[in-house]
Amino acid sequence: MDFIATSKISQSYQKGQRIFHEGSPALGLHCVSQGKIKVTKASGDGKEQIVRLAKDGDVLGFQSVLTESRYSTSAVALDDCVVCFIPRADFFRVWQSNVQFSTSLMQMMAKALGAAEVQMLHLAYKPVRERLAEALLLLYHTFREESDALPFSMSVSREDLASLVGTAKETATRLLSDFKEAGIIATRGSQVTILKPNSLSEIASLYD
Repeated sequence: MDFIATSKISQSYQKGQRIFHEGSPALGLHCVSQGKIKVTKASGDGKEQIVRLAKDGDVLGFQSVLTESRYSTSAVALDDCVVCFIPRADFFRVWQSNVQFSTSLMQMMAKALGAAEVQMLHLAYKPVRERLAEALLLLYHTFREESDALPFSMSVSREDLASLVGTAKETATRLLSDFKEAGIIATRGSQVTILKPNSLSEIASLYD
């Protein structure tokens, strides 16, 4: 940890700023120190699909760094962020000399792969309404802190919600209005407030 602390580079990013770009060389590991980040992948038609959400303490780009390839995804700040960058050479020095570190990272990779498989399965067979409920729950469970006052609120664009669900912006907006009319959520501009997470869980699990 002392070695990483001296070799890392701390960088600040503004909301909407790209941290790394899909297809660019994977030069090192990115560790989220502060803020919210979306990890995206471009589809064949050029549309953006959100494949993961990241917060404080999460690590980005480790699969690409391990395979010594280019980044397979992009990372974009959802709000103002601080991200630490560890150069590839320093990362491998710790990886090869510290069994606990390498084991923990392998467990993190396995967990991320499992979560990606579940998301792909849900995109394949769940209706859009159920997927939107699940996406709102993902925001709730990923970004809500235990100390946060309820109900949970965060700013999220309709484009990002649609990208997370895998649908058109118009469809996501219409279904959000349905949830709002049902008293499950409240909205104000881009702000979404989850009033009844249990109701979202019931909707999301209809096809489980």
